[in-house]
Amino acid sequence: MQVSLRKSLIVSGLALGLATIGPNASADSGNDLRWKSVIGIMQANSVVGTGTGAVNGAPGPWSALGGSVNVDLDRAKFAFDVHGLVLAAGNFIGTPGTIVQVKGTLVCDTDGSASGGNSVLVDTPLVVLDDDGDARFHGTLGPLPAVCTTEPDVAFLVRTSSGRWIGNGTVLR
Repeated sequence: MQVSLRKSLIVSGLALGLATIGPNASADSGNDLRWKSVIGIMQANSVVGTGTGAVNGAPGPWSALGGSVNVDLDRAKFAFDVHGLVLAAGNFIGTPGTIVQVKGTLVCDTDGSASGGNSVLVDTPLVVLDDDGDARFHGTLGPLPAVCTTEPDVAFLVRTSSGRWIGNGTVLR
């Protein structure tokens, strides 16, 4: 049991540590950001970003079956799909609980080094999170802030309508 818990914590830590563009997203030759998968928040109350752009995590763990994220930085086209995003603890385990809508969020300049100590957030509109934990958004968000296209530290989060994050993009495509 203890070895299994340790492995889970190591995997969780690795997943959280991979939430920036460096190891888990890539800017390809078409100036796109692509995350191959979406996972649930492992460590409750974790924070991504800094200053006024800091995003607090949900108070409990979530899991996901997968998903993907594509952002065309030049055209501000944004697409994300998440599958099976559900609570991983508590009485509503295996369901989205009371969460019925989510939004995708780019956290640009996660360390705040280019933005005066504040990360910059870019949100999609809210979309339905169905009973199976599936959600999808495909659309254009208008011009993206320059820091989203010039800084290498960008993360993708799935957030609730209250602003807490419950999932993130991961895995280099």
